[in-house]
Amino acid sequence: MEEKRNIMSRKGLAKLEEELHQLKVVKRREIAEKIKEAREQGDVSENAEYDAALDEQRVMESRIDEIEEIIKYAEVVDENLDDDTVGIGSTVKFLDMTYDEELEYTIVGATEADILQGLMSNDSPIGQALIGAHVGDEVETETPEGICRFRILEIKRDED
Repeated sequence: MEEKRNIMSRKGLAKLEEELHQLKVVKRREIAEKIKEAREQGDVSENAEYDAALDEQRVMESRIDEIEEIIKYAEVVDENLDDDTVGIGSTVKFLDMTYDEELEYTIVGATEADILQGLMSNDSPIGQALIGAHVGDEVETETPEGICRFRILEIKRDED
């Protein structure tokens, strides 16, 4: 059986660890206070505030479990690639030669991906094609829209 891994950047792992801390330390206390206040109102069997607080607690605990599972199997990638090679943690500006459009994304592990925030998964077809490329390289990949070609224009690394 293959071991489960969550490939992440150092920045992505730190963000998850901060969210986990916030949920465990701050949010748990807030929800416990809401539950306490709702109980003090008397009969909880028909108390909407009590039910809402319990629902909020369930959602929060589920998110805590999810984050702990991701962190448990987190593998921070070796970000020591040179600055002219695309890797996880690289911000890549490239020309979509199919649509003649310049795009810029940061390549991250799948658990960090959020395309609307400019974070592309290394497991996506385009992410896989970009990994290992250099400025000036042309790469090609098959996407749901068909074969797409890209030219790497610029590669940047975070200096955290």
